[in-house]
Parts: sequence; C-alpha cells; structure tokens
Amino acid sequence: MADDSRTENSGAFGSYAAIGDSFTEGVGDPGPDGGFVGWADRFAVLLADRIPEHSFRYANLAVRGRLLDQIVEEQVPRARELAPDLVTFCAGGNDIIRPGSDPDDVAERFERAVADLAGSVGTVMVTTGFDTRDVPVLRHLRGRIATYTAHVRAIADRYDCPVLDLWSLKSVQDRRAWDADRLHLSPEGHTRVALRAAQVLGLEVPADPDQPWPPLPPRGALEVRRDDIQWAREHLVPWIGRRLRGESSGDHVEAKRPDLLPL
Repeated sequence: MADDSRTENSGAFGSYAAIGDSFTEGVGDPGPDGGFVGWADRFAVLLADRIPEHSFRYANLAVRGRLLDQIVEEQVPRARELAPDLVTFCAGGNDIIRPGSDPDDVAERFERAVADLAGSVGTVMVTTGFDTRDVPVLRHLRGRIATYTAHVRAIADRYDCPVLDLWSLKSVQDRRAWDADRLHLSPEGHTRVALRAAQVLGLEVPADPDQPWPPLPPRGALEVRRDDIQWAREHLVPWIGRRLRGESSGDHVEAKRPDLLPL
C-alpha cells in the first residue's frame, strides 16, 4: 500500500495548491464572507504554522460540481503553472455517483492526470472516497466507490503519492460530520479531514481527527422518517432536478483563490 506518512517532509512545504470539486472548495463549511472555508483552507493554515510567518502561499482552484475531465482541463494546467511544493488532488467523486459510470475508466483518466502533475509539482497528495454505507441514496454506490478507492491507492503506489484515506476515517461516518444536505461535510467534518491530511504528512496536530463524538440521544423511527422526508424535499429533489436539466451547482462559479497568495 502507498505510504500515507511523509515525516521527512514535515514543515518543508512553502506553497500549496488544492484542486477538486465541492469537497475541496469547502461546501458545507460557510465562512464569514459568504464563501466557504473547508478542509483545504484549514489544512493550509496547519501547513503555514510550520514555517516563518507570511512566507507560506496557498491557492484553492476547486469548483463545486466539477467532473474529473473538467478538473483536468481547467485546474490541472493551472496547478502545473503555479508549480507549488504540494498539490492535493481529489477528483472523480461526481463521476462515480452518476448512473452508469465505470470506476475503472474514471481511474484511468485520474491516473493520467496524476502522471501529468507528478512531473510538474513537488508532491501530489491523492484522496480516496468516503465509505457511504450509512449515507442515504449513496449507500447503494458503496461497491463502486470502493473499487475507485482501490484504484486511487494503487495509483498512489505507482507515483509515490501520500494518500488522504477518507474511507478509513471513521469519525466522518457520524451524521454530525455532514451538512444538512448529506452530500457535503459540516464544519466539524471539514476540520477532521484537515487534521487527517496534516497527519498524513507527519505533522503534529492539535486534536485527534478520529476522536469519538459525544453520545447522541436515541432517535425514534418516526423522527428519523420525518428527517428523511424533509431532506428529500429540500435537498434530494433539487439535486435530481439539476441532473435532469443538465445543470451543475458550479455553473458560473469560479475558483475562490486562483493564485498562490500568502495566508
């Protein structure tokens, strides 16, 4: 398996670019300016704390709703141009959840992009999928996501990439790690992913990302059903509607941080 720890690089990254979709943009983790924060922004702060003040530079090229080919076309060339010390590459999730998608085909295209990046930037960290066994609607895609995750790990082996393994991060399987739409992480969920990303690079972190959540009071079947109906009405139906109309939540959205800027 790919080595998920890069202790020899601890504190050595002076610049970082994040590429991906809504997960990396930070949807579900609202910021004070009306935009999103997210795990990548939080991870950037952890990296910046390891080097002299104002010397760390960070770009976030991710845009919600983007498919793998769009990320490769729009974001990978920009990341190569910026040539940072570190790139996090999370892509393919929106492809995998589409009806009829082939995880083997998506993985082949993902590998070509990793090979392209690996020759242009310092380190490429790749990201696996989440375990969706307890996620409504997405639980029936668990086998497909697991197949894609296995491919990502094998690709990481071939290109010596550190792996942000979200499948094994048990704490994000708690419903409190997820936003009300059940498709994006909550602020706490994003925080735990950022902490795990730092651990992958061998950094000391201020909290354990897999720390257990406080116990929840038991919920009755009627309450669960009422929540499911409300979620379907407010989030699932609009999501399906966008798919049927060929629309994306990222239409007319641009990267929130397209340049390597000091934090």
